Amino acid sequence: MAFKLDRLTEDVRRELTDILHTLKDPRIGGLITIVRVDLTNDLSHCKVYVSSLEGIEGAKKAVEGLRSAAGYIRREIGHRVEMRRSPEFTFVADDSIEYSAGIAQKLGQLHERYARQDTEEQESK
Repeated sequence: MAFKLDRLTEDVRRELTDILHTLKDPRIGGLITIVRVDLTNDLSHCKVYVSSLEGIEGAKKAVEGLRSAAGYIRREIGHRVEMRRSPEFTFVADDSIEYSAGIAQKLGQLHERYARQDTEEQESK
């Protein structure tokens, strides 16, 4: 069952990405990314994590637009993905990309700092 659930989750994610391109709501415009899709074992609920290159505020706007289009999205998923019934969608703004970019930046700063210290130590010898 786990394999089937994983396959269905990927199918839903792929189709959601395709459906996003067809939506005409200006709140959903911009560079929206589906970060993760969680489908329950009984396939009745689907939580979709969305991020935006415009930051968390852009993602929150996109979530508002996606919530208003949830009925359309549910119907389209029902037509495109072979399931007994289409799940209810919950959309969540996700800032994990911003968070990981911040961590990467801090790690880069630490690397530069230690590289400078090593250079200074070698020059003083």
